[in-house]
Amino acid sequence: MKMILRNALFAIAAFAAATFVWAQSSEAVGVGTWKLNVEKSKFSPGPAPKSITTKFEPDGRGVKWKVERTAADGQVTVSEFTAQYDGKDYPLKGSTTVDAVSMRRIDALTTERVNKKDGKVVSTEIRKVAKDGKSYTTTVKGTTAKGEPIDTVMVFDKI
Repeated sequence: MKMILRNALFAIAAFAAATFVWAQSSEAVGVGTWKLNVEKSKFSPGPAPKSITTKFEPDGRGVKWKVERTAADGQVTVSEFTAQYDGKDYPLKGSTTVDAVSMRRIDALTTERVNKKDGKVVSTEIRKVAKDGKSYTTTVKGTTAKGEPIDTVMVFDKI
C-alpha cells in the first residue's frame, strides 16, 4: 500500500511540475519584436503593406500586443491591446476595422485571436510560432468591411 501511495504521489508531483514548466514556457513563446517578411506573405485582398512590426510582451497570464503598420500608400497606423487567453473580449485601440479581440491558446506554439467590430466577428487569426522561435506565421480568414473575403498568410521574422 505504501508503494502504491508513494508512486501515486510521485506521479502527481511529476505531472504538476511538468504542467508548471509547460505553462511557464508556453507563456513566453512568441514574446519579442517581429517584422513582416513581405516576400513570404500573401495578402488577399491586397495590396500588401509596405511593412508591419509587431511586439508581444507578457502581461500576467496574457499578452500585451502592439503593431505599427505602414500601408501600401504610406499611411502609418498603430494598434494595441492587452488580453488574456481566456476567450473573453478585450478592447483593441487604434484600428478602424476592429475594436475588440478574444484570445485562446490552442497549444504551446499556437494561439487563436478573434477580431470583432461592434460585437460582430470580422476575422479569425491563427498564429503559429516556429519550433526554433525565430519566426511565426499568422493565417487570417474573415470578411472586409466591403464584404470581400479575407484569406491572408503573414510570415514574421524575429528581430
